[in-house]
Amino acid sequence: MNVANLQLEGLLMAVASINHVLVRKGVLTTQEIDIALRKAEASETGEERSNGMSASSRDAVNFPIRLLELANQCQPEADMPSFSKLARMVGQMKEPYNDQL
Repeated sequence: MNVANLQLEGLLMAVASINHVLVRKGVLTTQEIDIALRKAEASETGEERSNGMSASSRDAVNFPIRLLELANQCQPEADMPSFSKLARMVGQMKEPYNDQL
């Protein structure tokens, strides 16, 4: 596996863990994190950003956001699923883009 991919895996899991701590400490709610992640995904899938971008490129851009969205849905007091489990869940929840219908 590419070392950069491993670094991104670690970074994503670190951000997910930090998000859980923020929720446990009452700094943010899961809803606030969810809204922030949805806004990030919307800005990345918006017409201006994704114009001319292939579906696989859009999936690549949105993968980390979607992984963090799934991690955010886990209960803060529960153990965080592994990266591979979260990645598999992202693949299962993926929906086609409007131009793929």
